[in-house]
Amino acid sequence: MPQSKSARTFRTLAGWLVVAIFFFPIFFWTSVAFRNARDIFDWPPKLVNFTPTVKNFEQVFGISLGFGFGTQETVNPGGGNFYMAPRLVDSIVVATFSTLLAIAVATLAAYCLSRMQFRGRHQFVNWVLSTRMMPPVAVAIPMFFIFKQLNLLDTYLGLVLVHGLMNLPLAVLLLKSFFDDIPSEIDESALLDGASRWTIFRRIVLPMAKGGIAASAVLCFIFSWTEFLFVLTLTQTSIKTVPVVSSTFVTSIGTAWGNMAALGAAAIVPAFIVILLVQRHLVRGLTMGSLKQ
Repeated sequence: MPQSKSARTFRTLAGWLVVAIFFFPIFFWTSVAFRNARDIFDWPPKLVNFTPTVKNFEQVFGISLGFGFGTQETVNPGGGNFYMAPRLVDSIVVATFSTLLAIAVATLAAYCLSRMQFRGRHQFVNWVLSTRMMPPVAVAIPMFFIFKQLNLLDTYLGLVLVHGLMNLPLAVLLLKSFFDDIPSEIDESALLDGASRWTIFRRIVLPMAKGGIAASAVLCFIFSWTEFLFVLTLTQTSIKTVPVVSSTFVTSIGTAWGNMAALGAAAIVPAFIVILLVQRHLVRGLTMGSLKQ
């Protein structure tokens, strides 16, 4: 039954209200990055009527007044010198390669779980799910000693491996549900035509599951981007990601809120770019299987 104009208007306004509620914390945090220390602590808070400044970004990322990278100015909360641009690069490298690793392994595992029948398949799926439920703090210390023996502490390879393993159960379960929505009759017809399993997977199933792969990749990237405990445990000085290095702005003599907000606002950009790049497949992937004939 078609909806009335007033009902559609109400739904539109309600939708925009929900978006505004969820977007407001991001807007306010980003605005803090453009404020000086006095404006940050004004009460009642100023939302738009403050004098913007790029000083926080200059201090954190060494950006000159011409918005180019010049001398590397540093921020000095609590007496330490920090130049945060390399830490943003660390986060990008770790999140990107761990996502690629998790998706590469998960697509193969999920396809096997979706299409092949073997003894203990359901028990194996439950075991994969149980590993995602394990709290990271329970394995952080054992992982530290294992990585120490393998000389993987404070390395990109170590963080990529641990983040890839952390996201693997989620990616496997998500991709299995997407592969389950692709009719198995397609595989059977291709097998009758002489195609191998690998050919079917690579040339038929993967293109049909692009939306699911994009959705899984975005979630893996975001979880790696925001992960704190493993990075804190398995790194020392060479590598630090944004969540860990943000904690250095909180010191015994105060918190550099403007600098922390500048780093946080910049950290949103790479994740936002990833979502934009796959948005065409992302919407289809998130709604895959929601409609049944």
